[in-house]
Amino acid sequence: MRSFVNESWHSVMNAEINPLRNIPDLNTRHMVLQVLAWMWCIAFSMWVGSMWVFGFTAIAHVFILAAIVLTVATFETAKRKPTFFLKKDGYHSFPRARQFMWINGKKVVLDENDPGGEHE
Repeated sequence: MRSFVNESWHSVMNAEINPLRNIPDLNTRHMVLQVLAWMWCIAFSMWVGSMWVFGFTAIAHVFILAAIVLTVATFETAKRKPTFFLKKDGYHSFPRARQFMWINGKKVVLDENDPGGEHE
């Protein structure tokens, strides 16, 4: 049963397995899959007969698709440019936003060689 559910999911949602794999451009494939998701969202809403359902399912689809896109983008970055996730110039914060601190209403400039972070 688990295998059937997994294969069914991938046959629809995985653009490397479903017929969308024949579209050469990955961005176009992704857009077509998004349009299909919106179409099913609208069809489900009309089937239930309430535009409230459309609003909820549309928002749910946006969040789910955004999570998928962010995950794929992270995986692609890790595959193509793994050094992106490493520390830069020895700093522990990425990017280092801590250039100064305010203490008792006075601006205290921090040492440029200080790697930053509270846990050193």
